[in-house]
Amino acid sequence: MKQVVQNYKSGELALLDVPVPGCKPAGVLVRSAYSLISTGTELMKVSEAGMSMVGKARSRPDQVAKVMQSVATNGVPATYRKVMGKLDSYTPLGYSLCGVVEQVGAGIDDVKAGDLVACAGNEHALHAELNWVPKNLYAPVPDGLAPRHAAFGTVGSIAMQGVRRGEPQLGDVALVIGLGLIGQLVVQLLTASGVRVVGADPDPVRCELAERLGAAACGDPASAAVEAAVAELTGGHGVDQVYLAAGGGSNQPVELAARLSRDRGRVVDIGKCSLDLPWNAYYEKELDVRFSRSYGPGRYDPEYELEGRDYPIGYVRWTERRNLACFLDLAARGRVDVEPLISHVADFDDAVETYRRLKDGDLKAVAVLFRYPEQAAEKATETEEETEAPVVSVPAVKRTGGGSAPAGTAGTAGTAGTAGTAGTAGKPVRLAFAGAGNYATSMLLPHLAQRDGVELSTVVTTTALSAANAKRKFGFAEATTDLDAVLGDPAIDAVFVVTRHSSHAELTRRALLAGKAVFVEKPLALTEDELAGVLAAVEESGNDRIQVGFNRRFAPLLREARERFGTRTGPANLRYLVNAGRLQHGSWYLQQGTEGSRFAGEGGHFIDTASWLLGADPVSVYAVATSGNDDLQVVLRYPDGSTATISYVTTGPAGFPKETLDLIADGHALRLDDFVRACVYDGGRKRWVGSRLPKARDKGQNAELASFVRAVRTGAPMPVPLESLVATTAATLAVRSSLVGGAPVTLAEAR
Repeated sequence: MKQVVQNYKSGELALLDVPVPGCKPAGVLVRSAYSLISTGTELMKVSEAGMSMVGKARSRPDQVAKVMQSVATNGVPATYRKVMGKLDSYTPLGYSLCGVVEQVGAGIDDVKAGDLVACAGNEHALHAELNWVPKNLYAPVPDGLAPRHAAFGTVGSIAMQGVRRGEPQLGDVALVIGLGLIGQLVVQLLTASGVRVVGADPDPVRCELAERLGAAACGDPASAAVEAAVAELTGGHGVDQVYLAAGGGSNQPVELAARLSRDRGRVVDIGKCSLDLPWNAYYEKELDVRFSRSYGPGRYDPEYELEGRDYPIGYVRWTERRNLACFLDLAARGRVDVEPLISHVADFDDAVETYRRLKDGDLKAVAVLFRYPEQAAEKATETEEETEAPVVSVPAVKRTGGGSAPAGTAGTAGTAGTAGTAGTAGKPVRLAFAGAGNYATSMLLPHLAQRDGVELSTVVTTTALSAANAKRKFGFAEATTDLDAVLGDPAIDAVFVVTRHSSHAELTRRALLAGKAVFVEKPLALTEDELAGVLAAVEESGNDRIQVGFNRRFAPLLREARERFGTRTGPANLRYLVNAGRLQHGSWYLQQGTEGSRFAGEGGHFIDTASWLLGADPVSVYAVATSGNDDLQVVLRYPDGSTATISYVTTGPAGFPKETLDLIADGHALRLDDFVRACVYDGGRKRWVGSRLPKARDKGQNAELASFVRAVRTGAPMPVPLESLVATTAATLAVRSSLVGGAPVTLAEAR
């Protein structure tokens, strides 16, 4: 299918061929009929992409601050790779469309295939021929409403939420500053609510349009006409509400709002304009400044938008979805008229040229629609059957095959014991990736793309554009959203599972049963049942060719430090401080209900490192949490009496090293400082490992990948024994059990 994309680094716009998105549960697959260009938001994004790097930084100081924090935590090289990877990627455009339901995911019962729906969201209602849309971001289109008008649903919801924030009452007078697309809709919604409206915009054509659509008077904000109209309608008291629907860097809108508001009036910011409030003017009138957040309650809440958890109507009357349905109803009943706002309708194949004309000013428009070639709107009257998308104590390790070595070659998918070798010597190892997020594209794929003897065969993701980006940047032969096709391809030797945590165990289990070697990023599992399922797949298939992404034991600096430390004879004490830091708002790591706790997600890294340094697997785990945050103290006990204490803190400063480790035994000590410097103490002497000067941070990803690829190519044992991977995962899961029970957990009893 085709999708409009933009490269934020170069500014390039393209109509790109991308895979069809999969139809996941709790959503529907929609074939677009019309999608709406937001001539404000989208053109601002298009313009920013054409700026220099300095210009981009000046326009987004919030992103610059995030980059600086990443440098302090992860170092310059890793941050540079991550930033450049994001910039040099295609990003989607669009967030408001109307289309026909093509496929219904599991759990959806309010629409069926063939129904016409309006869709919202800058990740789900894109300028693309097909989109997967979660339940709370679509609404059925009422009978009689044309698809081209229903495509206004999202921007109508934005305008509606702004009006709701203003709390207008019958007989009020309101001022709308900025008469672009959102402003025109605000005018109509206010008028429909019994409010008299004055509009302000320097464009006389937009002023005339707003008056035709119900405004009492409109004019240039720099003229006396607007102030005169307000004085006449309010008896000189000033307006009850001001709605800021303007963009740009001018402070004129907030100054005009203060001048024309009544005492204790309300000022609602809907657009993105300068908000350098003149203190005296706002203080003297005690103005109430409010922000309107996008389409309404639910926005930016992943549990609402992605998981379909609605808010009780008794507590939250108007949510994103209810706003969307309300606007569609008003349009269907003629209370809002969007037809006069449509300046141009372009064929979807002409999308790139349409954006160019808008950006260059050749096309003057309030609203522009893309019309899709399939004439999907006509299908809304057809009767089609509803279709559903397919839904696709820790036990001891059991095997039916011969240890870590493969029982055969990577031949027929699904045959037990066939994973691990690339066939004839000299042939490349053929790899598939399930997932292509930040970690995969910044820490794994750059190493693999440069490695001889590796063929990046297929990348599979749930979103079409991320697969297309990975294919373009790293040279995958194919990009798809069909995991079954990948697992069924006998030419693929190994599958990398680098998706969100909640899917790791299931995807690993399926790949093992399909006869593939598996590299799964941590964690292997989030629950004891998930871990048992993976081990059951090993037993059923005889395929134990698995590596979990515990990369720190492969870090060159740490390996050299351990060699310098030497062999110990007595028990050791290990202290590992992890300055994990706070997560950004909206991070999927915060979705603990589905993705597990932070420590469940990454704690295996630190337990594996401790166990490797101590040369054994832990026999017990005791954990204590700090009240009010995610900080943990985890004490591991080992068979020879050694102990490891992992302090996992989220409240430390960004500039403090992320990981520091001390190992003490037999009069010797090893110290590691954030994988950039290490030293060994012996007999009163301090010996630097390599140099006392900091090294480039290397946490072992490249060496780990080399070991995994070598094992797959040659049939040698996997880099880490399966028993060790299971023990580390069991110990990580036992942390939660210890926290709940308030006592140590003996791992021997769990297995």
